Amino acid sequence: MRFGLLILPEGRWSEVGERWRAAEQLGFDHAWTYDHLTWRSFREKPWFSALPTLTAAAMTTTRIRLGTLVASPNFRHPVPFAKELMSLDDLSDGRLTLGFGAGAESFDATALGQEPWSRRERSERFQEFVELLDDLLRSTRTNRRGRYYAADEARSIPGCIQRPRIPFALAATGARGLQLAATHGQAWVLVDARGDPADLTQRLDAACETIDRDPRSLQRMALIGFEGDPFASVDAFRDFAGRYQALGFTDLVAHWPREEAPFEG
Repeated sequence: MRFGLLILPEGRWSEVGERWRAAEQLGFDHAWTYDHLTWRSFREKPWFSALPTLTAAAMTTTRIRLGTLVASPNFRHPVPFAKELMSLDDLSDGRLTLGFGAGAESFDATALGQEPWSRRERSERFQEFVELLDDLLRSTRTNRRGRYYAADEARSIPGCIQRPRIPFALAATGARGLQLAATHGQAWVLVDARGDPADLTQRLDAACETIDRDPRSLQRMALIGFEGDPFASVDAFRDFAGRYQALGFTDLVAHWPREEAPFEG
């Protein structure tokens, strides 16, 4: 099992840059940050953008994998996002993973002045965004027109360092999202407060089988810290991690401990 840290983009780089270097030096396999315009109780507090943060992290580390956990369609469009991801993959020398999900009815959902999307529209946008982004990152030229997103002679040159494109880690719990993860994901992401891991892994296996994909070829990642207290002791964490590993999870991601809630520790 691999282990990662999620570092909130809440401080100036001069204050938090050392955390990213420490994550690598401590031997963690990957480090992530949230991709929001603001988040929960941080709306009136400092909060920085994910991709510049990851760019700085890429320039100050050499080994650890980096990524968003997770980005969403709430305030992004596939065409410029693909260009940014391609560039960040280059800057990190092929260490980028895109964590991506459908998003939620949060501050991000209305920040651009739009009405909140229905659950159905959010699911449809998620699928269309992922499919177009997959095309954009694999091809040097993309033409595609959907209900919500389109690309007209969009270029992605020279393309990603990682071939055929950067890995997708897709967060999903619904039937459509699980099928999308099985079809386009190199990893599936579960937030520990959003469903029964045992049930969801079985449904994910079934989604893989419908497209003749070996379920074992899809990595499974859990973002933890929202439910229970897996850090009560070393033994408690070993037991917690062991239960996830028994369900086939390959990666666990914990939040960098903060001095106050959330994720105080």
